[in-house]
Amino acid sequence: MNLLQLSWRNLTYRPLNLLLNLVLLALGVGLISFLFQVSTQLDEKFEKNLAGIDLVIGAKGSPLQLILCSMYHVDAPTGNISLKEAKPFLNPNHPLIKESIPLSLGDNFKGYRIVGTVPAILPFYEADVAEGKIWGNEFECVVGAEVARRLQLKLGDTFHSSHGLVNDEIMSHDDQHFLVTGILKSTGSVIDQLVLCSTETIWAVHGAHAHAEEEAQETETTEDHDHDYEGEGAAGEEENEITSILVRFKGQNFQTLNFGRNINENTNLLAASPAIQLNQLYANIGVGEKALRWLALIIILVSGFSLFISMFASLKNRKYELAVMRVMGASPGKVFSLIIFEGILLAVLGAVLGLLLSHGAMYFMADAMEAAYRYRFTPLRWLPVETFIFTGAIGIGFVAALIPALQAKAQELSRTLSEG
Repeated sequence: MNLLQLSWRNLTYRPLNLLLNLVLLALGVGLISFLFQVSTQLDEKFEKNLAGIDLVIGAKGSPLQLILCSMYHVDAPTGNISLKEAKPFLNPNHPLIKESIPLSLGDNFKGYRIVGTVPAILPFYEADVAEGKIWGNEFECVVGAEVARRLQLKLGDTFHSSHGLVNDEIMSHDDQHFLVTGILKSTGSVIDQLVLCSTETIWAVHGAHAHAEEEAQETETTEDHDHDYEGEGAAGEEENEITSILVRFKGQNFQTLNFGRNINENTNLLAASPAIQLNQLYANIGVGEKALRWLALIIILVSGFSLFISMFASLKNRKYELAVMRVMGASPGKVFSLIIFEGILLAVLGAVLGLLLSHGAMYFMADAMEAAYRYRFTPLRWLPVETFIFTGAIGIGFVAALIPALQAKAQELSRTLSEG
């Protein structure tokens, strides 16, 4: 019988001790691995969805809420702003703004947000059409890769939208049909989770378009409404609203640094910097995340201490057994290796169980986390840090077994055998 088999038999001889040590170590390893999995994948998604956006402009309220709603689509809008207020920031000839993208929110299809915008939003997220084409007319739409996959949408499919940002069939707009004209390639960004259409479509859904036409008829206006954001437009058109504007600057200088503050101080609008707001969010989340990581580390250390106590206590009951092994030809080194093998074997089992627990939790919670964060999480992904966690757990098993192993190696055979 080799050392590995003998070590396993010794461990299973005390099943309750084995179970306790495995559970403690698995909980610690599983918790810290799960935290790294969630934080790493979230950080990557958040970073990817920054999309080079320097500023978000919207209605007065919480700056963080504006960022989360407009860039990450995980919160409600702070309100709407009138097209008249928004037009200066949508001007392609603005001296500071390189690109600006209007967003209009308010509806969903089976929980996936419908966003009224312009085709120029696609390059922001390095997105492209995999099938079909970009929307051209009202109520034509392009769906993200995850929306198409989850809802099994195909080109030419039609659907009704629901009012609000959560799935509510009772508030369905049954009089309007959206037509799928395109499906986007998967990007790993939030755009995979969106349904995109023209801003005019959102206005039409909520009756603003019809209201503008009625006013135009009453005043016998014959102007052609082409909905050009930079044009003068009709008075009724300027009464329409959008939710927010994503802004990229032409460069970074003193004027752009003060651009958001000037908006906040001199207009009825709110300008929020993604970099500032996300840094504050990370700082707030980081406190809780660090606390949980410390908790996981404490659990791992407690499991190591428990393993040490267990092996140290069992050594007293095994002195005679080990002495007999020595008499039958086992060297002190082999006895030492046997105890070390037990500690390492238990640590390996606990670490493997913990990592399986972590990835299993990711697998079963992926749908819930996707619904909450609007990102697809990968449960089978192996992080480099998990190699260090696994190695660290083995190190703890080795250290826990070291003192008992040294004692077993140095025990006096004659005295142990005489004591029986």
